[in-house]
Amino acid sequence: MSGEEQSRTTQEEKRRRNWVPVWTLAPVSLWMVLFVAVPLLLVLMVSFTKRGTYGGIVYEFTLENYARFFDPLYFTVMSNSLLVALLTTVACILVGYPFAYIVARSPRRYRNLLLMLIIIPFWSSSLIRTYSWIVLLRTEGVINNVLLSAGLIHEPLALLYNLGAVIVGMTYTLFPFMVLPLYASIEKLDCSLLEAARDLGARPWQVFRRVTLPLTMPGITAGSLLVFIPTLGLFFISDLMGGSRTMMISNLIQNQFLTARNWPFGAALSVILMIMTLILIGLYLRSTGSKEKLEVV
Repeated sequence: MSGEEQSRTTQEEKRRRNWVPVWTLAPVSLWMVLFVAVPLLLVLMVSFTKRGTYGGIVYEFTLENYARFFDPLYFTVMSNSLLVALLTTVACILVGYPFAYIVARSPRRYRNLLLMLIIIPFWSSSLIRTYSWIVLLRTEGVINNVLLSAGLIHEPLALLYNLGAVIVGMTYTLFPFMVLPLYASIEKLDCSLLEAARDLGARPWQVFRRVTLPLTMPGITAGSLLVFIPTLGLFFISDLMGGSRTMMISNLIQNQFLTARNWPFGAALSVILMIMTLILIGLYLRSTGSKEKLEVV
């Protein structure tokens, strides 16, 4: 067999191998098309229609639903949602970073146990865990009863149905999504770099600010993205723990579909929320890609 024939045979074998993954992806691709792409296209289509007199859908093209979003009332709701998402992300970083650092620097025989403690809350429904926080924070709840019994307060504190309660519920629910990326980033940290910084006279805070924090920034960025985006869509936590005082974009979308029966406007709000999510993911991928390019250079 000549060299040309061998090269042709090799190329044919490579083509056959390359076609195998395509066929294996067919079931997943079909699933994504039927249950992701098609529903998203339906939502996009409904967002350009009109609401009927009795809550139905009138299939007439209009941009009124998107223009309505810029009303000061709905714009304020979006601003509040972004504020809650930002505060939740900051709270998860402040609480999750020390926890992830302790887990990553603990003896290896204890790491799996500590990671299991982080994952255990996922074994129960987040709705049940939210109700447990209501039992703790309500006026007749555990915390107020303990404080009253200890004589530290003379009347129950308003711990529920406010912005702080929503932040607590969001932070508790999304805490593992921050810890796990931080743990993966801190575990890969080269300890010799920290020792070198100490040998050069850097204080513990300087070592953290100039070495540890920059090297673990990918984990912070990934964790922030995993916390910030779901916060915008978790409507039941703000509904149960915030009441009517804390309205988020997710609650507004829920009300438009279930209460106001204005599906076109609710679909438009959903599309706007998805666009914001895609923008955040794009910024994350762009920043990650630029860092990789710098590392290669």
